[in-house]
Amino acid sequence: MNGSLSEYRVALPPFRAGRRSSGVLMHVTSLPSPYGIGDLGPAAFAWVDQLHDAGQSWWQALPLGPTGCGNSPYSCLSSFAGNTLLVSPDLLIEDGLLSPMDCESGWLLRETTVDFDAVIAFKQGLLDQAWLNFDASERPELQADFEQFCSEEAHWLDDYALFRALKAHLRGAHLLDWPQDLLRRTPSTMARMRRDLADHINESRFGQFLLSRQGNALKEYAHARGVLLIGDLPFFVSLDSSDVWANPEWFRLDTNLRPQFVAGVPPDYFSSKGQLWGNPVYDWEAIHRSGYRWCIDRLKSLLAHVDLIRLDHFRAFCAAWHVPATAQTAEAGHWVPGSGAAFFEAVRSELGHLPFIAEDLGIITPDVVALRDKFELPGIRVLQFGFDGNPGNPHLPHNCGPNTVAYTGTHDNNTTRAWFESLPDNVRQAARSYVGRTDGPTAEMTWEFVRSVWSSKAGMAIAPLQDLLNLGIDGRMNVPGIATGNWGWRCTEEMLKTSIFERLHELTSSAGRIVAVNAEIQSQDRGGDGSSPVLGNGVSRRPARASCEHLDFQGASRPRPHKAPL
Repeated sequence: MNGSLSEYRVALPPFRAGRRSSGVLMHVTSLPSPYGIGDLGPAAFAWVDQLHDAGQSWWQALPLGPTGCGNSPYSCLSSFAGNTLLVSPDLLIEDGLLSPMDCESGWLLRETTVDFDAVIAFKQGLLDQAWLNFDASERPELQADFEQFCSEEAHWLDDYALFRALKAHLRGAHLLDWPQDLLRRTPSTMARMRRDLADHINESRFGQFLLSRQGNALKEYAHARGVLLIGDLPFFVSLDSSDVWANPEWFRLDTNLRPQFVAGVPPDYFSSKGQLWGNPVYDWEAIHRSGYRWCIDRLKSLLAHVDLIRLDHFRAFCAAWHVPATAQTAEAGHWVPGSGAAFFEAVRSELGHLPFIAEDLGIITPDVVALRDKFELPGIRVLQFGFDGNPGNPHLPHNCGPNTVAYTGTHDNNTTRAWFESLPDNVRQAARSYVGRTDGPTAEMTWEFVRSVWSSKAGMAIAPLQDLLNLGIDGRMNVPGIATGNWGWRCTEEMLKTSIFERLHELTSSAGRIVAVNAEIQSQDRGGDGSSPVLGNGVSRRPARASCEHLDFQGASRPRPHKAPL
């Protein structure tokens, strides 16, 4: 890095005045790859290089868990497992677990959107083949690593692997439709199914091992390049998950293991009947008696792969909207207190610090603000929410304080270009005036909004990649309330070869957000000056099995699998 760097190092939250950095929001599935979906392979390493070259300190992704119905990353089959769709075929070829010929059919998959059904079938076939090759090979070092992983992660991995094997055995049936002896985990039935499905169970463990191995290599490389990773943790879990099946005591279920209440949000301006999400709600009294062990383990599992966690639906730590399970709409719900401060005190006692961003959007009451501020958690501000005519609107960039994370938009928003183009004339003109661009083509406005966010006092500024690319509505990732057609957007290599990253570097430099990042948590405790824990010296080498020489977004052709003999 060059002499334009600030003299300080990036700190974990809370963000103090003058400590400002920036990054980009892009989910891993959106990366370019020849296999129908982004993954943890060469394109991810090249993306880290691009962030580094553009002066960015953070890469934010969406939740990384195994997706279920609707392919939503916010509705996962486990809070602990990863999504094996993200396993890189290229890295499996380098490991000698696949041949290039095994992966050829993936080249027929779409480049610009994810065809989830086709990708799931393709990736499952690759994992089946990799498992067969591993099981038949003599790889003592890899076998030892696998056995160590299974031992260290057994507290969640054994249940998850059995859950996935049973779900496949039952042709994908929802958990509540399972036979009673399986739903209730009758010991004799569990023992029999573990024997009968042993190979499938071990293959599920193996998939998680491969994902963890590749994820660790990516995190190590990102740290070496001065890029830190932001993960995302949904507040609620899916009813159809190994979490509920293996730990029913942490949820408010009836004697038939069905939810007494489900999560949602009350009626508001956007929905006269509220939103009915359907997730089971927590039994916080039971969780508190356990010392929040399951919740803390959930956080630690994600923190093994990221540096900072966005806590989705933060307001539910104060109170969540509980709706009777038999209700047809969310109107019948009521507020029920959450864990409150006790949870964060327990987490801080265990971890030594609180590496969180509080997603404090939606219905935010004073108690939510008080909880956030008690633990000095940075809140979120979204420029697109700022133009209601109130100059004191907290989402306007000039109102962002140091301990905030400012966005142009999020995964739930339209792209900033499409949002701006859809505004009423008077609001659009007010937005133009705010950024000092009262005329000029509409298509040129997105970068004015990016500049406004980058110029704010917010400790962290984030823009979705779609905004940096100035995409319209076709770049939208998710439309809340719409169950289908989401999460499929992908960028191409051609999109990433543009000069916008040079422009981003110039903007980041002029805004004073280029900082020296030394990536490895040096101390979990605060320094003597009361500052946040900082990130100390990290590795400086590129992991050998993650070489990216064949993939350079600034001028290379479509990536080709490495050839490696079995």
